[in-house]
Amino acid sequence: MKVIQLGVNEKALAKETSWDQKMRQAKEVGFSFLELSIDESQDRISRLEWSAEQRDNLRYLMQVNQCPIKTIMLSALRKYPLGSEDPGGYRLAYGLGCQAIDLAHDLGVGNVQLAAYDEYYHVKNQKTAKRFYRNLARLVHYASRKQVMVTVETMDDPFVNTLKKVADLKMMIKSPWLGAYADLGNLSAWQGIHRQNVVIDLKTNIDLIAAIHVKDTVAVKSKQAGVFKGLSFGTGDVDFLTLFRTLYRADYQGTMTVEMWNEDFEDAFVRAQAAFDFVSQGLKQVGYTLVGEE
Repeated sequence: MKVIQLGVNEKALAKETSWDQKMRQAKEVGFSFLELSIDESQDRISRLEWSAEQRDNLRYLMQVNQCPIKTIMLSALRKYPLGSEDPGGYRLAYGLGCQAIDLAHDLGVGNVQLAAYDEYYHVKNQKTAKRFYRNLARLVHYASRKQVMVTVETMDDPFVNTLKKVADLKMMIKSPWLGAYADLGNLSAWQGIHRQNVVIDLKTNIDLIAAIHVKDTVAVKSKQAGVFKGLSFGTGDVDFLTLFRTLYRADYQGTMTVEMWNEDFEDAFVRAQAAFDFVSQGLKQVGYTLVGEE
């Protein structure tokens, strides 16, 4: 029996709900854990300043609802990238990373996902790449002291868009506390019609994968930029069954997190339920059993 724990990013649920409600809704849909988002908004960045009482209360809610937070997604690093040439921005990115690691430590979360942008809104160059590597190494060392995993996601950006590129990072930063957060949608989008390349990338670098994002995307093509977010499952180009089967045969038995952007939809719960049904059915079709159904 091969078992997968299937969770959901909090943005798949209505925004104006309490943590207690989010956990209850996630469990009602069928998910077994939540992913906490620290995005570019000041509202979510301010979570890094939560008091000890707020952190304790969230831990209590996780225990009461039997719905842990397994990962923290630090997508704020799009606005404040690790490779910024601005000295203040460079320091701020490191500081945000350290705060996210501290929050994970206090909440009992084992994995902080770092958005792998050397630069996003400004010009990329060799300097931004080198600064990214240095800042990432600093964060990995900080995380190792806290015993928290740092994962680099395969992104919607060419800087780190394959697991092979994460493997290259591991060659420079040799630490067991650095891993890959494989995004099946992003990996698929960059390969376009060359779907077998995604299979090879997953099989070759399976030992790096600490967590997986599941979302649908439209492939990047010569005259098409691709679509990396906001798609309903089954409307894009991702060959989920082939990728799930590849992971099953490679004996991956970690977490998978459904990533969606439903917060502004009145039917967010219905959309989340449809996503769970789509993904869970695909996983079961290739042989997986979900946690709680063993």
